[in-house]
Amino acid sequence: MSKDTWIKGKTCMITGANTGIGKETARQLAVLGSHIIMVCRNKEKGEQAKEEIIQSTDNNNIELLICDLASLRDVKRFAEEFLHTKTNLHVLINNAGVFHMQRTTTQDGYESTFAVNYLAHYYLTELLLPLLKGNSPSRIINLSSNIHRYFKIKMKDPLLEKGYMGQQAYSNSKTAMVLFTNKLVRELEGTKVTVNSVNPGHVKTQMTTIGLSKFFRKMSDLIPTNRTVEQGAETSVYVASSNDLEGITGKYFTDCKESKTAKMTKDEKNQDFLWELSERLVKEATAKQD
Repeated sequence: MSKDTWIKGKTCMITGANTGIGKETARQLAVLGSHIIMVCRNKEKGEQAKEEIIQSTDNNNIELLICDLASLRDVKRFAEEFLHTKTNLHVLINNAGVFHMQRTTTQDGYESTFAVNYLAHYYLTELLLPLLKGNSPSRIINLSSNIHRYFKIKMKDPLLEKGYMGQQAYSNSKTAMVLFTNKLVRELEGTKVTVNSVNPGHVKTQMTTIGLSKFFRKMSDLIPTNRTVEQGAETSVYVASSNDLEGITGKYFTDCKESKTAKMTKDEKNQDFLWELSERLVKEATAKQD
């Protein structure tokens, strides 16, 4: 990709930027001359990744900020501090993700995969929208996955309280990201903030292997469309930086091209249901904290 892109000189925030697709996305956007804000949970790992990106790109405009997406209180703390100290934000890439074979819950009491992959990003985006609007034209990119087209989402039980399977939990969170994208398009109508979702493909990263049984690791090795981390980051980088996507919103991209999503993600009733559920979950969690 040419270095003469829209994102040159722009401020780009990436969650989960210390490893995997997030780190590579940060690196590639740093090459394009973007000011990178890495949002990570672990300071030590984040600092190491930051230095590696600086060394490999000669871009010193890389910043590390700490936020634990498993805590809505910390998401609120992080966003408030960011809004108080920063004036620029042009791109938000909601990239961070987890995958658990066994059901776990966050300190807020919510199923971890749904809470981290989706709900924290919903809340973070909501809190940062004023700054994104103030720096428009700006872009929001939500990381999803094609798994959402096969497992779908259990709308009556998105937190999987009545039955748990790792793949279903992951699909719930990634379907939610597409529903969220499509709802945001309607909420942002008339602004110059675009929002699109991205499918990076199956990339063998720490997230897709850690905690898996030997059987599932072997199954992962057999997937013929396994991609490198570099390949997995390409579509996020394209949607964040391409001059050709100015004003393009509400799309789902695979291999840097628009692709199809599950039919249910286009249903406004489903979008509204998830939005209202998310508002309620955030309110309940933050009310307990206050």
